[in-house]
Formats: sequence, C-alpha cells, structure tokens
Amino acid sequence: MHTTENDGRFSQAVAALYQDLLVPLIFASYASDLVDRLIPLQPASVLELAAGTGVVTRGLAARLPPATSLVATDLNEAMLAVAQVQGTARPVDWRQADAMALPFADATFDAVVCQFGAMFFPDRAHAFAEARRVLRPGGTLLFNVWDRIETNDFAWIVTEVVAGMFPDDPPRFLARLPHGYFSPQELAHDIAGGGFTAPPSIETVGAISRADSAGRVALAYCQGTPLRGEIEARDATRLDEATAAATAALAARFGIGPVAGRIQALVVQVAR
Repeated sequence: MHTTENDGRFSQAVAALYQDLLVPLIFASYASDLVDRLIPLQPASVLELAAGTGVVTRGLAARLPPATSLVATDLNEAMLAVAQVQGTARPVDWRQADAMALPFADATFDAVVCQFGAMFFPDRAHAFAEARRVLRPGGTLLFNVWDRIETNDFAWIVTEVVAGMFPDDPPRFLARLPHGYFSPQELAHDIAGGGFTAPPSIETVGAISRADSAGRVALAYCQGTPLRGEIEARDATRLDEATAAATAALAARFGIGPVAGRIQALVVQVAR
C-alpha cells in the first residue's frame, strides 16, 4: 500500500492542529516509549526520520547526554516549522530531508529512530536501506507503526462515520495509510529487503488515548490529519459537518467527555 501525492502533505494549519491535538491524544505516550528504548543503547549520534512536530525529538533532547549529536528530519517543512517553535532542552540539528534519499554519508549514526513515519514511505524497503546505509555497524534502527485500525477506537469510529458521508467515494486515509502497515510478515520482509540480516524484534504495545471531549478527538482526526484533504477534495463545504458527525458518533460511544479509547501500535527494533 503506497502513498498518493497528498498523503504526506501537512499545511501550516494542519501541522498546528496536529501538534496541539494529536500529539497529546495519541503520540506522546508512544514517543516516551521509543525514548525509553533508545536511551539504554547509549548512542553517540542519533538520526530521527519523519520527526513531525518533534515530540520524540524533545524527549531525546531532554534525556540524551549533551555530547550526543541529534539530527531531526522531516520531509514536510510545515511540520518542522511547528516543531522548532516548541523548543528543545538543548540544540537540535533540524533538517528538511527525504527518508528515501538521506543527505548523510555512510555509517554516520549509531541509531536511526522514526515514530509513525514508515507507513508514509513510498518504497519502504528502499527507505530501510537508506537507514541501514547511514547506520554504523552495530547500530540500531528503531521505529513504530500503528496496528490495524480496528484496534484503535477513535480512528476507527471517525473513519466509519466520514466514509458514510461519501458512500460513492469514501475517504479512507486513516485506514489506508496510518493504519495500513501492520503485518509483522510485511515489516520483516521490507526490513530484509533493506539489507538488514538480523531478524527484527516486533512488539505489540497497547495504550489508552484520552481527551477532554469527543469534539476534541473529532477535530484532531478530521482537521489535524490528511483526512482533512480527502474530505475537502470531495466537498470543501462539508468539513465542519464531518467533524460534527464524528463528534456525535464518538460521544454516543464514549460520552461527551472526558473520553478514553484504545490505541495500539507495533514497535520494531533491528540491529545493523
């Protein structure tokens, strides 16, 4: 399952909502998990791919030793702009960069980390090959991906509601991409295709997503992800209607607020 032209596009407005709403809703706990896994490896140099608005970056900057170099990259300049506004505990080398063609020399980093970005790579085996190329021998690739959408309550409900509004051409961004790359066999195949010979460790990690209200969840998914672009491409006048419909469905299931739902991801680690 590959990306389309608009799948990775985050406007400044979407990037801001992503940081304000989605980061605390679904990304913060998994960012802490990745940081907890990376710190014991004691890397001297770390490259982050698909850093987004920097939730993992901020955790790494706060907990890595000052002497550890930290380079954070993302393809989307709007996301990096929001990330840099948030600030970090120490200087970070922010770079606009494509994971498919990393602008770094071979064997530069001790660790490559990526939070919920691998699903967006148009050729995942090639992206993993690039990560392997810039890793030093003995280095580590560490990343996570979302599990199937049915195991992620909020995303599943929003997807079903919005799809029902456009039955002839249902927007399926969330199921197709963020929640479309969860097979351990496919992950292992692509990692091997990237040249890694060691078998990857793949662990399922569940958590609880919490928000102050059902409306905040609906706003996060409908207007803070590329699902927004899919809705607007079908009928730009119905974005608020879609958000309201998702709010009603979430409230019917979880109450108006505070709300809590299951989220689930796979964490992958492999040595070079």
